[in-house]
Amino acid sequence: MNELTKAEEQIMQILWEKEKAFVKDIIDEIPKPKPAYNTVSTIIRTLERKKFVNHKSYGGSHQYYPTVEKSEYTKLFMKRVINNYFDNSLQQMVSFFSKENDMNINELDEAIKLMQEIKKQKKHE
Repeated sequence: MNELTKAEEQIMQILWEKEKAFVKDIIDEIPKPKPAYNTVSTIIRTLERKKFVNHKSYGGSHQYYPTVEKSEYTKLFMKRVINNYFDNSLQQMVSFFSKENDMNINELDEAIKLMQEIKKQKKHE
């Protein structure tokens, strides 16, 4: 699966949220300054070529819908981030975000609790 450009990701976020949309619906969701209709249409056609989006035809218009789930793309994206920026170490990534985001003690406790729950689930698999 290919990585999305910033513009492609912006459109995919809208499609993941709306589940299906026409180009004009997508443009309505984009903050100002709004891109041209043709620009959005071109990006969507690129997303179709990349197999992220498909469409249903209604006469001359197309209603687009995602063919890749957000969770599937997020998983791939995060694996790339961990690999490219944290030497494939989840521990380094967690350490980085806890320091950079100045997590308070409650947030750290919640993160530890979540990890302990995941650990228990892994043991039972």
